[in-house]
Amino acid sequence: MTDNKKEPAPIKSSEAEAQRKSGQDISREAKKLPHREKKKESLQKRLKAAEEKAEENYERLLRVTAEFENYKKRTQREMDQLRKFANESLIKDVLLSVDNLERALAISYNNNEDAFKAFREGVEMTLKGLLDTLTRFGVAPVESLGKPFDPNLHHAISQQESDKHPENTVLRELQKGYTLRERLIRPAMVVVSKKPDAKQEGRSKAAEDDPTQKVTIQ
Repeated sequence: MTDNKKEPAPIKSSEAEAQRKSGQDISREAKKLPHREKKKESLQKRLKAAEEKAEENYERLLRVTAEFENYKKRTQREMDQLRKFANESLIKDVLLSVDNLERALAISYNNNEDAFKAFREGVEMTLKGLLDTLTRFGVAPVESLGKPFDPNLHHAISQQESDKHPENTVLRELQKGYTLRERLIRPAMVVVSKKPDAKQEGRSKAAEDDPTQKVTIQ
């Protein structure tokens, strides 16, 4: 009987060489795999570090921007204050002239009424001009007479007993106070009221009620 089994065809040398090279390629790729994994992991770490650095830089930029905006606002406020109150020293000097004029108006010229009248009119005109100038620059007098004593506006020189006013009421104004754009530049020098001494008041009342009290006629 004839054996019909076919023997496998011999592998050509070119095919064998191709298989060998393919096997070598696979082997090389297998060897490169751990290296690629490490390289990928390294890239991920570097990317994460770069993202963290970028976020840190962004937050720093926000802080610097906010600080710069605050600096601009603060500088603007300081410049506004400087413009508003740049003439403060000048105004204080002018106020001294106002004080002198007011004192001059308080002098009595009984011996020469005509001279006094002319003098007074001239002083009044000068004073009005000065006050108008000060008003244009934002200067205003502090209202004091009859007002409650305010340590933020008034400087008390002395106290005076009074039963006609509440305690700590401004009775007299020795020197006017002034504000510049609602900021105090000079407090008013005033005399304030206080309650009468109870013992003294009692003695006075007893003397008034005593019919035997001697009266001296001068």
